Amino acid sequence: MKYWIIYCLSVILMAGGCAGTSVGAPEKAALLLPHPIDDQGWNSKGYQGILNTQANLGMEIFVREDINRREDILSAIDEFAEDDVRLIFGHSITYADLFMEVKDDYPSVHFVSFNGEVEGENITSLHFEGYAMGYFAGMLAGEMTETNKLGVIAAFPFQPEIQGFEEGARFQNPDVEVDTQYMESWIDEGKAIKAFNDMEKAGTDVFYPAGDGFHIAVIEEVKNAGLYAIGYVSDQIDLGETTVLTSTVQHVDRLYEFVAGKYLNGELDGGNKYFDFDDGVISLGQFSPEVPEQAVLMIEDAVESYIDTGLLPHEINSQ
Repeated sequence: MKYWIIYCLSVILMAGGCAGTSVGAPEKAALLLPHPIDDQGWNSKGYQGILNTQANLGMEIFVREDINRREDILSAIDEFAEDDVRLIFGHSITYADLFMEVKDDYPSVHFVSFNGEVEGENITSLHFEGYAMGYFAGMLAGEMTETNKLGVIAAFPFQPEIQGFEEGARFQNPDVEVDTQYMESWIDEGKAIKAFNDMEKAGTDVFYPAGDGFHIAVIEEVKNAGLYAIGYVSDQIDLGETTVLTSTVQHVDRLYEFVAGKYLNGELDGGNKYFDFDDGVISLGQFSPEVPEQAVLMIEDAVESYIDTGLLPHEINSQ
């Protein structure tokens, strides 16, 4: 277990805070990560997000990684509260229910988590509207497949991007078959690679590894096999520009700074908050040079239309 405290010491000593704050002790924010910081995915982006609150909003930051057991979460919350932390981010649905349990015990703390159902003045749940990003990824996969067989290696059935991928692929290519397998884990690389091997043997040629702890390992396997993948959570074109067709990107780093800014201004409401392409916190990543320009333009036009109208291509066609 690691406990990180990040200060803007030089600025604090000279001016009583970091850039963006007034003179005096800076506000404090804390981040709980369910897995290690250096996963090149969800946890890394959460860490970058909390760093943004320090660099751009002048907050004093506390970070704990690999905190996923009830007793460890409760202990961390108690320690943060004793250190006068008033904004605690739990970087997963893992924390939502427990935050609901304890929020009344810490009325001066505002709790923020992901994908849970919460209510109360001092608790907020952030939701990425993942369906559309999966839909556009599915459209591209349906366009690029040569075998008409796509593989989704997902973490859990509750991920809306999975249904979106399946429906976007079938909209673009009615002949496509989508094999979706759930790992029931964000991090089980062994199970995910086995799923990839089974799918490859069946002729699958485009993969969507939608699990932030195993996606890198699967993309490496896809690259070694000379096939295509869609990146997940962050822009993963750097893993192989001839392998990664594009990525479904969740800009949690931007979202954390936005939420912390709302908190500092006294404008952070409790309850469930939803974010999508039009909020600037979801996007597609860079396109591979393997993707024909016509296909890039098709997807980009579909995204722009969705931002403008809120309608996906099949919804527009049905009007």
